[in-house]
Amino acid sequence: MRLLILGGSGFVGRAVADEAVRRGYDVTVLNRGQRVAPSGVSVLIGDRMGDLSALESGTWDAVVDTWSAQGEAVRRTAELLSTRAGHYAYVSSRSVYSGEQHEKAEAAPLVDDGDEGYAGDKLRGEQGAAAFDGSVLLARAGLILGPYEDIGRLPWWLNRLARGGPTLAPGPRDNPLQYIDARDLANFLLDTAARRVAGPFDLVSRSGHTTMGELLEVAAEVTGGRAELRWTDPATIEAAGIEPWTQLPVWLPPGDLHDFLHGGDVSKAYGEGLVCRPVRETVEDTWAWLRSLPGDAPQRADRPRVGLDPAVEAKVLGE
Repeated sequence: MRLLILGGSGFVGRAVADEAVRRGYDVTVLNRGQRVAPSGVSVLIGDRMGDLSALESGTWDAVVDTWSAQGEAVRRTAELLSTRAGHYAYVSSRSVYSGEQHEKAEAAPLVDDGDEGYAGDKLRGEQGAAAFDGSVLLARAGLILGPYEDIGRLPWWLNRLARGGPTLAPGPRDNPLQYIDARDLANFLLDTAARRVAGPFDLVSRSGHTTMGELLEVAAEVTGGRAELRWTDPATIEAAGIEPWTQLPVWLPPGDLHDFLHGGDVSKAYGEGLVCRPVRETVEDTWAWLRSLPGDAPQRADRPRVGLDPAVEAKVLGE
């Protein structure tokens, strides 16, 4: 397969590039050249909102687009690559759903296309991808974890647990989680590209693939077993003014938002071949990657840093 990745050096794009090279594909990546490209790929330099002259020639069997900002950038490449590529996969997000009637899975209502935030950008990206004249797959990913994560969610937990000591563990312990390892997302994108599968797919593990308890207990073990997990009631966390998801990454208290993000129907994706690896493998490989780095984990400039102030944690725990 001749594959073009629009991106290719960041989190998900890197996972796609690495897997495509491993499969023996002829891989080209287009980006601004500001980060080291994965080994085994050809590099084109361009700007999604500026100069795309590097894409004015060439043909590919499939395109994977990981863009997450203005939807206009997706429309530009979808139009430019029409007739010169066979398939277009756009990495979207489950954020495009309005949050209503989530039991309808991919048929659930979407946000308004005038939304100025991340959800609106992703929806306009989907609309832009529709300009492509071949098969278009919309990969509506949920929470993405794994090596090369540049948001900081699992890296924050791993580093916190590695420090050890009494650790605020947000309950309930059996809270189910849905997420996808970036490498499993990459496998799905490449497998479906080979078959030119089209349409929207919600891409996360089945609900209950793991729990908050299993995630943190495995992570505590993998990072050395020095952390003492103290499971804390959501009401106590809320009373302390601690923000779910950002100050305590990954975690959401029981309620409508948790049910929406961690209770979705993903039977369509599993029916098309999605396979999600065990949580232990994701945790172990992410920790191994973190330990291999010469410094801190990469952090996307367009996303706020996550994590809880140690002083706030200690106060809640009465330390």
